[in-house]
Amino acid sequence: MLERILEEAPRFFNYYNMIFLLKAMLTTFALSAIGCLVGFVIGFFLVICRRTTEWELFPIRVLAMLFVEFFRRVPLLVVLMLVFFFFQLMGSDISIFSIGLFSVCFMSTAFIAEIIRAGLESVHQNQWDTAMAMNFNLLQSLFLVIIPQAWKVILPPVFSFFLVFIKDTALASQIGVIELTYAGKMLNNKGFSPALAFGTILLLYFALSYPLARFGKWMEVRIATSRNR
Repeated sequence: MLERILEEAPRFFNYYNMIFLLKAMLTTFALSAIGCLVGFVIGFFLVICRRTTEWELFPIRVLAMLFVEFFRRVPLLVVLMLVFFFFQLMGSDISIFSIGLFSVCFMSTAFIAEIIRAGLESVHQNQWDTAMAMNFNLLQSLFLVIIPQAWKVILPPVFSFFLVFIKDTALASQIGVIELTYAGKMLNNKGFSPALAFGTILLLYFALSYPLARFGKWMEVRIATSRNR
């Protein structure tokens, strides 16, 4: 096996394959980053909906809760297939990347919404009661009182979820999204050694995740320091 890898390496690590792999790595990062960013925004909106108390908004609270609970318990691969076939049945010419991104956003929204909910609830009830005593409405209570205290609890697990999601987006290869795992399959199908193709993919996943993990660790230490102060 080693002899085959050494023999194929000059042909494998050529300019065009490296550009192809870098584009695939960028696709992997884009799926995860955009998915988590959209998931954070929509997830925060869902959490606000679930915190409302007006009876007129009861259907919205129920829908927000059902969305979060449903997508937290459905595999990403199943969501990918359902979204893929939905757009196929609709006759849409939407790109495969967009289909993968839609699916990733559904999943990330559900999980990040739960992280945000737990972060907001980590703030003592006295803070909520004080805001209400000052005649703050829900949005004022959140943005002026609760979120400045809760974001230090929310941010580290959201970033950890983002790092894990980088690996989970490999499932998007099952519908044809050309990310890192799919790129490894294509190079393997061209006749390159599986050890060489997927070994390179492994190293690229590490090269993508490790600096982000170190940044997350640094950010967590900084947040912990500021909280201790």
